[in-house]
Amino acid sequence: MIPAVTSPLRPVARPAPARSAGFNLFMTVDAVSGIWQYGLDLAMELDRHGIGVTLAVLGPEPSQEQLRATRAIRGLDLRVPGAALEWSALARNEIEMAAWMVAREAERAQADLIHLNSPALAALAPFRAPVVAATHGCVATWWMAMRGGRLPPDLVWRAALTAEGCRRADLLLAPTRAFAEATAATYGLSAPPRVVPNGRRSAAARGHRSPAGSASPFAFAAGRLWDEAKNARILDGVAGRIDLPFLAAGPLKGPNAAEFGPRHLRALGVLSEQDVTRWLSGAPIYVSAARYEPFGLGVLEAAEAGCALVLSDIPTHRELWDEAAIFLPPDDEAGFACAIETVAADPAIRARLGAEAQARAAAYTAEAMAEGVLGAYRSVLERSEPCAGVAW
Repeated sequence: MIPAVTSPLRPVARPAPARSAGFNLFMTVDAVSGIWQYGLDLAMELDRHGIGVTLAVLGPEPSQEQLRATRAIRGLDLRVPGAALEWSALARNEIEMAAWMVAREAERAQADLIHLNSPALAALAPFRAPVVAATHGCVATWWMAMRGGRLPPDLVWRAALTAEGCRRADLLLAPTRAFAEATAATYGLSAPPRVVPNGRRSAAARGHRSPAGSASPFAFAAGRLWDEAKNARILDGVAGRIDLPFLAAGPLKGPNAAEFGPRHLRALGVLSEQDVTRWLSGAPIYVSAARYEPFGLGVLEAAEAGCALVLSDIPTHRELWDEAAIFLPPDDEAGFACAIETVAADPAIRARLGAEAQARAAAYTAEAMAEGVLGAYRSVLERSEPCAGVAW
């Protein structure tokens, strides 16, 4: 359990939400993780509900391709305040400065509701509107899954901030039941976060064409390959055991000198969304050996494309894809290799697994995610001002 942190913040009076058909939402995102896709898909759906959205990008600036994607959202107000990204910050004062910058930008945007995709920010600055915090991953749950035992000193203060932020938020969200329970247990929360599964707009809805599938089977993985939680080391060993091509998309270098050098995987580097869609349209066998995964947008995108799934047997994957994938222990290199070759050798198995994954993916759409998040927003706004005339 993570202890609380002390803070000099005093309660701040919060104004009532805007009395209009919609309201103004202020949301934090970053341009280096799946939170970018989460934020954009959610903003697109909220815009259709008449809700004004301001996105504040923490950490590195968005790429030109990412900026182009934002132009499809009519009412979006995009801001890049130059604030540090919580999980890559080197000191507490960087996160504290980021929290105050976010609070100031939210006030300037006249936000009626604030959606923090980094709960630690809620621990360090006063916010003048209700706060919904969403936890998509954190250092403490990562450590418990990857190492176990006591946190090292560099992670203790980070985890304490996250714990306090989770407690200060008016409502806490998580993308899966498994991760909600892990979060509650790790931080000693009185109740687990409210579960709203992530979702994605389809490739077609994102303007990506899907060409005909590949005639020859191949294996494919995508994600932050430098992050040891993605277990790329095992994937690399699997690639050395199988006769078919095994391609991997994603960065090899991460913050704080993290790096992965593949020997057998064919590394494609960082690809655009459209390029990833092209590879998935070839109906590869999608492989994830992740040891820690709060949700897994890459798996969802592969399933939506009709790929057969071969996944690590961890609680999140079981919760989302049970009976729609082949499961193996995360470090079973020989087992992954055998499963991939078995699926590759039998078109009927590939087709059946792909169809089952695609059918399951239909439950995890951006529309369903937005409905769940709107329900969460509604509950917070109603509690903060029971008489507010916000139409839903």
